[in-house]
Amino acid sequence: MFEKLKEILVEEMSINPADITLDAEFISDLGFNSLELADLVVICEEKFGVEFDDEVLPNLLTVRDVVNYLELNAE
Repeated sequence: MFEKLKEILVEEMSINPADITLDAEFISDLGFNSLELADLVVICEEKFGVEFDDEVLPNLLTVRDVVNYLELNAE
């Protein structure tokens, strides 16, 4: 799942692959703003057939957080 998410971050969000680690924080390490985070959520929902619960979104701070959520909830 990490490799799939990394591919999305590189291709869809133009993030340098060298910057993407499981512990990378979207805002402080990858330079995301709130709109970019929302875009990432939409892309993940479409690609993985999963819906992110609104109450979970504030807790998705690192790449690892999203990977774990996707592993638990993706089709």
